[in-house]
Amino acid sequence: MSGKRDNTAKLDALLASVTDDMLGGDVMEQFQDYGLRVERILLELVRPDPVQPRRVLPERLHVAFHNNRLTPTQALRELVQAAQIAARQRGRPFNGLLDLLPSGDGETDDEAKMATSPEETLLRDLVTLAVTIRDDGQVNPLTVVDITEGVTQLYRIETGERRYWASWLLRDFIPGYTGDGMIPCIVIPAQQASPFRQAKENTARSGLTAVAMARQAALLMLTVHGYEIPSDVVSNEFYRQALDLSLQSKQEFSAQVLIAMGGISRMHFSRYKTLLKLSDEAMEIADRYNIEEGKLRYIITLAPEYHLELVRQVVDLNLTSKQIKEICETGEIQQENDSQGKETIPRPALQMAKAARNSAATSGQDFARALLQQDRNVHLARAHIETLRRILDDAEQHLRDQ
Repeated sequence: MSGKRDNTAKLDALLASVTDDMLGGDVMEQFQDYGLRVERILLELVRPDPVQPRRVLPERLHVAFHNNRLTPTQALRELVQAAQIAARQRGRPFNGLLDLLPSGDGETDDEAKMATSPEETLLRDLVTLAVTIRDDGQVNPLTVVDITEGVTQLYRIETGERRYWASWLLRDFIPGYTGDGMIPCIVIPAQQASPFRQAKENTARSGLTAVAMARQAALLMLTVHGYEIPSDVVSNEFYRQALDLSLQSKQEFSAQVLIAMGGISRMHFSRYKTLLKLSDEAMEIADRYNIEEGKLRYIITLAPEYHLELVRQVVDLNLTSKQIKEICETGEIQQENDSQGKETIPRPALQMAKAARNSAATSGQDFARALLQQDRNVHLARAHIETLRRILDDAEQHLRDQ
């Protein structure tokens, strides 16, 4: 666990550096006043921030990349392969990356995203950004922190990681690249690095997932409480340290923290931070599928061993907040039964029994349509029906034996 440090003066300066002049308006005119500079830097000399709350890459690739097991090109190649597999399973195979762009045949972005996996959606967004950079140039520079040591030049991204990955994608995977491998960056001295400026950028642009908001809240809390922020990839346990911290004891920073989080209330801040109680596996899936806080708040009331199972059901069945609340209340009763030594009935079995009670209101045609909507593959839908038929046969035999 990282130790605390006495850095009040440094933190005051850090907060003071995040001003409206610096974050908006004619930023370019302010650079010299703040001792900043704009440079074109080789992509190879720039690295994403491993502690950044927003996960651009899936968690597995994020960890492998920051542990130097994958190069940027290798990480993107694995992302492309994962997206191709997911697309093929849904009957939407693609070969070239440009095939992911809107076809112009009337399909809207929302309709396209409904039919795609998280990997496809992420890749499509990066391809769109890469093509925009190719056609129009990079309008918004990255913000990078100069972490050069000796003669080894190196820069860590503070804001703009999506533009970084889009630039790599453009350079190595998309036809028509004529650049020089450089990327425009606003260079900030190491002592002026600011998680608050990073948080404002995160919340001002594409919305963070609920899990990313939880990590963002944790990072700001750890900062104002004087924890050293690592420069290497961290586990979720690093962020969970914030569960023991509160804004109440740091009233002088509470306004800045809430503003950096997008101007949310203390109640919403607390709700996001509490999501750090999710198990690692559940957190990864909730982040990947962008499950909202209003659904996750009920899941964290259960014991961690139940989190992954229920998050998967939220994804597979598109459960509403009300349904999740009912399931979790049932789960609490089930956990009480467990503690009293009674035989455990798996939650999926309880849900199937509940669904059976309402089956009279469902037709076979509607059920088939629901399976196709969920699986996007008639063969997978038939496999689910065969599994269900086997379970029902076993259940009928068990009832005969009673």
